[in-house]
Amino acid sequence: MKAKPTIISFSLILLLISSPAWADIYSFTAADGTVHLSNVPSDGRYTLYMRTPSENPTVSVNKPGRVNTASAENRQRYSHFVKQAAQTYNIEPALLEAVIATESGFNSNAVSPKGAVGLMQIMPDTAKRYGVSNLYDPMQNISGGAQYLSDLMQLFNNDLKLVLAAYNAGENAVIRHGNRIPPYNETIRYVPKVMGAYTKYQQM
Repeated sequence: MKAKPTIISFSLILLLISSPAWADIYSFTAADGTVHLSNVPSDGRYTLYMRTPSENPTVSVNKPGRVNTASAENRQRYSHFVKQAAQTYNIEPALLEAVIATESGFNSNAVSPKGAVGLMQIMPDTAKRYGVSNLYDPMQNISGGAQYLSDLMQLFNNDLKLVLAAYNAGENAVIRHGNRIPPYNETIRYVPKVMGAYTKYQQM
């Protein structure tokens, strides 16, 4: 008997992603606007939505500024990837580390309630934009985040506060608000947190 694809809601993704048998997640939007998510892409309209790691990830409810106890150790572990991406995309290593510390606390398996994944908490759509196939892979995640920051630097003329606001809320949100920090509580808190971490890492 042919198995039927399992159609799941996004809330179930966060609940089931910890299963060792969990596979990649695919999605498509039907003509009526309904979004379908499945781990079995039996319909030709399905495209990859989220690639899950081969090992069981730790799902965390991440908040800006939350740092886990292993962050210092992990900072050293990922320093090579940070330096490599910083050199490639002309971003200061201290800025990349500040974003990583604020976004995930250097936890490569962090997943936010909104679906942002990995060290730099990249959304699946942003991952597709920069060719990131596995958001749980530290090198790919940092590279994708660095590319995004580099593009935002160009878009907002190196105005770091606007760049960080756009990283958190999206570039369109910043543009809609007249190239100012959007009046979102999370974004208003996020920008100075990253700026503070940036200053700290510059001095280390």
